[in-house]
Amino acid sequence: MYRHFVHYGIHFLVPILIAFLFFKENRLKVALVLLAGIIIDVDHFLADPLFDPNRCSIGFHPLHSYWAILVYAILPFFSKTRIIGLALIIHIIADVSDCLLI
Repeated sequence: MYRHFVHYGIHFLVPILIAFLFFKENRLKVALVLLAGIIIDVDHFLADPLFDPNRCSIGFHPLHSYWAILVYAILPFFSKTRIIGLALIIHIIADVSDCLLI
């Protein structure tokens, strides 16, 4: 239960908190973009089985690969991709926390 609370808390609560605390002028728009970071989970459809509660996503799924994470880490350094990069990094942090709690 704790593992799921941490994992989904980071996926859903952290983006909203970051948007409301640090992006006051565009908080709703930023919150929606940060929440949309979960879209990289589409790569789970390539897995067999589709869902395995004991599988670590990091390094297993293509959009959760170390190369993809490297790209996500570079995105915040550019103003046009800053929020998207932050969204993807938050997503990866959520998944890393899940892997550590397996």
